[in-house]
Amino acid sequence: MVLGFMILIGSVALLMYGMKVMSEGLQKMAGSKLRNVLATATTNRFTGLLTGAFITTCIQSSTATTVMTVSFVSAGLLTLGQAISVIMGANIGTTATAWIMVLGGSFDIRLMVYAAIVLSVGLIYSRKNINLGEFIMGLALMLLGLTTLKSNAIDMHLDQIPAVKSIFDSTSHLGPGDYGTYFLYLLIGGLLTCAVQSSAAIMAITMTLCSTGVLDIYSGFALVMGENIGTTITSNVVAMSASTQAQRAARAHLIFNFFGVIWVLLVYKWFVNLVCWMVGCDPANVGDPVIFNAVLAAFHTSFNVCNVLILIWFIKPMEKLVCMLVPQREGMPEEESRLLYISGGLMSTAELSIFEAKKEINVFVERCTRMFDMVQELLGTEKGEDFNKLFSRIEKYESITDNMEVEICDYLTKVSEGRLSAESKIEIQHMMRVCSELESIGDANYNLARTISRKRQYGTEPFTEKQMQHIHSMMQLTKDAINQMAVVIEQGEHRYVDLNKSFNTEHEINNYRTQLKNQNVVDINNKLYDYQTGVFYMDIISECEKLGDYVINVIEASGLKEKRKA
Repeated sequence: MVLGFMILIGSVALLMYGMKVMSEGLQKMAGSKLRNVLATATTNRFTGLLTGAFITTCIQSSTATTVMTVSFVSAGLLTLGQAISVIMGANIGTTATAWIMVLGGSFDIRLMVYAAIVLSVGLIYSRKNINLGEFIMGLALMLLGLTTLKSNAIDMHLDQIPAVKSIFDSTSHLGPGDYGTYFLYLLIGGLLTCAVQSSAAIMAITMTLCSTGVLDIYSGFALVMGENIGTTITSNVVAMSASTQAQRAARAHLIFNFFGVIWVLLVYKWFVNLVCWMVGCDPANVGDPVIFNAVLAAFHTSFNVCNVLILIWFIKPMEKLVCMLVPQREGMPEEESRLLYISGGLMSTAELSIFEAKKEINVFVERCTRMFDMVQELLGTEKGEDFNKLFSRIEKYESITDNMEVEICDYLTKVSEGRLSAESKIEIQHMMRVCSELESIGDANYNLARTISRKRQYGTEPFTEKQMQHIHSMMQLTKDAINQMAVVIEQGEHRYVDLNKSFNTEHEINNYRTQLKNQNVVDINNKLYDYQTGVFYMDIISECEKLGDYVINVIEASGLKEKRKA
């Protein structure tokens, strides 16, 4: 008996691991394309619904789809309404997992599984198509775990073990109309799914318990509904450290499934009987284990489809409800250095972690841009109190850029330790170089602010009108370069970006610096201003030119230049 339970637990673990490997393999093969689909193919509620269902069916993970959706909302790529429709579709797409289990568990496929494992090992070790090999390996392990789980449960005769039978019999008729039993198994299903973070594993256990006669069909369906609520916990945990909109999207996921459970419970036995009638079986005596598993899968699909058909027309009211539940919080102070997207640890897969890090780099670029804006404002600030306050903010931002570089690169180092495609490994190297150059931009901004502050402390004569014109012109060129860099980093992977524009701006900055440097010597000799004023003037011009160099370094470090050539 002990050996039987160990095999039971091992089978579930093998099933969970197989699902994870299969999902990761699929995401590596088509992850970026699926992310692009998610970001663009959500023009209305119906396309969003189909997109969510399609992606979840492809990657076999509603959690991954929901986490991506929450991330897109946080990044402003999806509206809350679009995210809700995608999440509804993800709930339909995740029901495909149950049908895979039904098909995989309906006959002994161990010979095919072992053949698939041999094939996958060959693909992985030959390095011809590692991602496809991982997908086949994951699918084979999942089906092997499922087959072993089914055969072992039958051999154990769980329905004939007195202790097991006593436990389930004692909970089979609780409360009026057995609703106490349904609520109990609903809670158990939710807690187990939340604990193991795999609705597929709990679905497999449910199928095993029901097909061996330990659980009746009504209690099994209650477990399935509990799994639907438990699987929403991941997206809510991920959204805790994200924006208000992301938290609202995650909360909408919970509300969607919670509402479905409530209305199904109100018509529970009628709904169960309807599903059994559709499959063609008697709910009181299903008999065939294969039919029993098909009924569970049919219930899972019917439950989510009916829920979508009801709520798809009420997306706007759902938006208002989650906005009431998650009110707009005061924005995070600009000076706060914590990361926005990757503070919650590594994501469920390395590919998703890279996606999160990319968004964090976009925030890094925004903060560097904001820092340069503050430097421009500092140049024109006369009042001492305002000047000191603004300089302190710039000083704090310099510390923020240092921390962001360290934290993002540490995060990427951890990601690189996982299983990654060759393209993703190269991408991580590019991202780490980009972070290093962005930190240098932060240093250059701080050096500009220090030069302006030192000039003020020395009490030298003010810049002449012509000097101020030159400084503003140089800063405008630098600002243009930074803005072009932001466009390249944010949009470079999604559509063609003209990199020549950035290189032309850099040449213009270099030529302008050289022209002003020569003119500065002439103006000092002509006594238009004193030497110290000329030093401060050229320090600002030269630092702007250095900043422009760092901007070009960021673009080259991003790897987009090499991709354009290829």
